[in-house]
Amino acid sequence: LMSVFPIAKGEHLRMIRSVGVIGAGLMGRGIAQVCASAGFETVLTDVSQEALDRGYKYVCGSIERLAKRGLTNADEAERVLSRLTVTTERAALAKCDLVIEAATENESVKVDIIREVSALLAPKAVFATNTSSISVTAIANGLAQPGRLVGMHFFNPVPLMKLVEVISGLRTEPQVAAAVFALA
Repeated sequence: LMSVFPIAKGEHLRMIRSVGVIGAGLMGRGIAQVCASAGFETVLTDVSQEALDRGYKYVCGSIERLAKRGLTNADEAERVLSRLTVTTERAALAKCDLVIEAATENESVKVDIIREVSALLAPKAVFATNTSSISVTAIANGLAQPGRLVGMHFFNPVPLMKLVEVISGLRTEPQVAAAVFALA
């Protein structure tokens, strides 16, 4: 599965084939599961190997529960897990077309992460922040490409709630918001 969308006026269509998720906590692990389940190659990162191990174990258990309820099968569960990579190396995000930050709901933490990771990404990669209460505009301030940042507020539990709020900041490029909205 992939999503095709225009990046900017006059540019060719860009395909999103891979998604990175920063943060293996409650929201991040759910977002990673949903992305891998949707067919995207997914990289889940965290600063802690312990958090990654817990996140991966949760995803495995969640998929197993879905299979037991008949909502997926063993073959699909295996395909989902094969699309999910977990690592403490943020450099693994460099090739992702979309990166979703899912760190704690603290503005300075989110800003620091996004500034650090945005330097690793391709110039046309889209960056999203999973926030419910912090201004996307405030988080985007100081980024080299603030127009590439959009908010994606997932609802908990992510694998069961088929609802994502897409939030534009004042400098979010309309094409970026439209592309993320099309994915959601």
